[in-house]
Amino acid sequence: MTRPRCAAFLAMSLDGFIARPDGRVDWLDPYPAPPEEYGAFFAGVDTVLVGRETYDLVATFPEWPYEGKRVVVLTHRPPAPRHGESFTAGEPAEVLARLAATGSRSLYVDGGAVVSQFLAADLVDELTVTIVPLVLGAGRRLFQGALPERRFSLVDSRALPSGLVRITYRTAGR
Repeated sequence: MTRPRCAAFLAMSLDGFIARPDGRVDWLDPYPAPPEEYGAFFAGVDTVLVGRETYDLVATFPEWPYEGKRVVVLTHRPPAPRHGESFTAGEPAEVLARLAATGSRSLYVDGGAVVSQFLAADLVDELTVTIVPLVLGAGRRLFQGALPERRFSLVDSRALPSGLVRITYRTAGR
């Protein structure tokens, strides 16, 4: 069985934060993502694997952002599902193997903790980071904990009219 492709698509402040200390992402409001770029990325995945803190945040949004996708929340504290999502726990490789066995072929790995766990396990194939021209000063970091050295190859970089800079990397050698 082939391992599903794992990709992340996130926004980060200039100083490396993806959320305020309390988890809010209101600082992103003045910088809407160009829908065609995110839309193309989102259309290319069949499963969203999201961490519990990110899940709790997006569950408060007026619209469910993962509509039309299989959503799996990586957590040891599963709440009641709200949108048909499921919950799982485990090490990244075993979670990925279970998802592959149930039909997942292309994952959107979302949330700083989950992205960091998958990076540490060398399971992120593509990483797109949109850098927002703002210094938050404090908050929740995209890259959490100690990560092993990994090399990536630049696939694309783009300066957007809003001042955002989007960079996409693939794991070197893949």
